[in-house]
Amino acid sequence: MGALSNLRVLDLTQVLAGPYCTMLLADMGADVVKIERPGGDMIRSNPPFVNDPDEEAYGGYFQSVNRGKKSIELNLGDEEDRADFLSLVEEADIVVENYRSGTMEKYDLGYETLTEYNEDIIYSSIRGFGDPRTGETHRQGQPSFDLIAQALGGVMETTGQPDGPPTKTGPGVGDLFTATLNCIGILAAVNHREQTGEGQYVDTAMYDSMLSFTERAIYQQSYTGEAPTRRGNSHPTLFPYNAFETDDGYAVIAAFNNNHWAELCDIMGREDLAEEYPTTAERLESRDHLRGEISEWALEQTNDELVGQLEGRVPAAPVQTTEEIFADDHVHARDMLVPVEQPGADTDVEIAGNPIKMSETEPEPRGRAPLLDEHREEVLGEQAEETADD
Repeated sequence: MGALSNLRVLDLTQVLAGPYCTMLLADMGADVVKIERPGGDMIRSNPPFVNDPDEEAYGGYFQSVNRGKKSIELNLGDEEDRADFLSLVEEADIVVENYRSGTMEKYDLGYETLTEYNEDIIYSSIRGFGDPRTGETHRQGQPSFDLIAQALGGVMETTGQPDGPPTKTGPGVGDLFTATLNCIGILAAVNHREQTGEGQYVDTAMYDSMLSFTERAIYQQSYTGEAPTRRGNSHPTLFPYNAFETDDGYAVIAAFNNNHWAELCDIMGREDLAEEYPTTAERLESRDHLRGEISEWALEQTNDELVGQLEGRVPAAPVQTTEEIFADDHVHARDMLVPVEQPGADTDVEIAGNPIKMSETEPEPRGRAPLLDEHREEVLGEQAEETADD
């Protein structure tokens, strides 16, 4: 059933941050009803597709973060559809939206209005710059995307090679980390309501979340008065902690404490380095020289040889491609690749599983993403029955 199987979530989100948040809730068993604008979530048509975009209902982007949800299509500007939405609010536990600040208020469907229909509703918003209810700023109402959040929040300034330009992270952490924090906030609000019967407003901003994400840069600025910048794959206070080129790829070595350093030097056959640079401070002072010594040794090894020698003695790992991830026994043992139906294709596809593992109520994707408006009769018919019973 799932740990959250007693909760119904009305999901008015689209693209990535909001859908990822509600996906986590759905994986944990919540009944998530995705309320889509006319035409549906704008990412339904985004690639990739298995074969034919004209035949397949949606692409991988939509499938990945909307699995296990129900879908109904509503135009909140239409009085009948607005009434249907409010009838759902009356029986819901949680509403999640990621519109710009003020959008829901245009339809008279803001938090205060919804509490008139359900006084203990938990209302959650994910926005680029937060909501005026929790701290008003001049940025609210501006659109935001992952790239904007990473740029403002310091992620890009501290990501990339020292001689290169500011760089965003590969995954959309501005969306995904914000969504995860918002999910935590929702669950905290659910726990509070269980204790007090009181609902509340939960607000998570992408800019705020990136400040939390770059916590190291924040305390470095405060402690030293110097703005941290790009260091590539290295660490400001640990060495060696970096990626090294091998004969057939790249591998990372994290030999940052004295014992790890001594073990690495022994494996390299360079006990002289262990004796000459026994402390972290000494290694940091000579990091360029030592990086060169390790790099020369690493180039003589394949990834398997390097990791095989260090494994069990020094933290190390290959820098894997997605093909290698798909072939990794660990990934399959942990159910981190999950097959789901791809409507319109002649084969299933695999999406990322849920990393939260629980002994009694295991989170898991609960089926494919929905077709647009697929559950209208089920959701609104069920609501009509409940209204008639009342």
